[in-house]
Amino acid sequence: QEQLVESGGGLVQAGGSLRLSCVASGRSINVYTMGWFRQAPGKEREFVAAINWNGGNTHYQDSGKGRFTISRDNAKNTVYLQMNSLKPEDTAVYYCARTSGINSPVTSLVEDYGFWGWGTQVTVSS
Repeated sequence: QEQLVESGGGLVQAGGSLRLSCVASGRSINVYTMGWFRQAPGKEREFVAAINWNGGNTHYQDSGKGRFTISRDNAKNTVYLQMNSLKPEDTAVYYCARTSGINSPVTSLVEDYGFWGWGTQVTVSS
């Protein structure tokens, strides 16, 4: 059974860092673009970052550029999101997702992602 399991969330002060991990099981992710999204209470799910199948291309939401770094280790079937200089407005549940199609270009569209994890809570205090 396919699963995406996120971890690494928690409570951190503004200016701090967190590293999120997304471990896939039941399916190899090495041919899929992987993405991170987040959803704050009362808001729609929004794109954070994406990385193509071999890590050669990445794409970030403007608010995360220069602060967030997405990476992947296909040998470990894992995707990471390093988040630095965190702000209170980064508080949200963070979700990992894989695209529906293989060898897809990086995409920020929710509808391009066909499988999602359950999410991990990130809370940034001011």
